[in-house]
Amino acid sequence: MAVSISAVVLLALVVIVLLRRGTLRLLPALAAIGFGFFLASTGAADPIHHAAGGLAGLLARIDF
Repeated sequence: MAVSISAVVLLALVVIVLLRRGTLRLLPALAAIGFGFFLASTGAADPIHHAAGGLAGLLARIDF
């Protein structure tokens, strides 16, 4: 749960920065948000969630 909330905050900040810089336009951003929203209600949501959790676990084990 904490991983998904952190990912949402991080991705939201990326979208906001891209919108403000003009790199990402408003309509494509809304389309991407809608895609993510509807993707979350499909069967693909669970594998994506597990992959994100695995990636977060992998990154947590890396010593800098």
